Amino acid sequence: MWHNLAKETPMEIVLLWIGRLAGLGGLALCAWAIYNRLNGSYFAGGFQVGTLLQAGTTAMLVACFCLLLALTNRRQR
Repeated sequence: MWHNLAKETPMEIVLLWIGRLAGLGGLALCAWAIYNRLNGSYFAGGFQVGTLLQAGTTAMLVACFCLLLALTNRRQR
């Protein structure tokens, strides 16, 4: 992964990092929402738990699209 960094274009690098960060953020948000719901709470941080779960799922979907775009736009090497 790190040894190919010089061969990648700047846009690929940006898409990879956006995908990684959005995926980790979405996973953390979903885990927090599920944890709060299992503890019997319907609200967490001023938001409904379902809204947080949906936002986390959306963040993971954005991460998948960014990583897929970075993967499909690679040049043939």
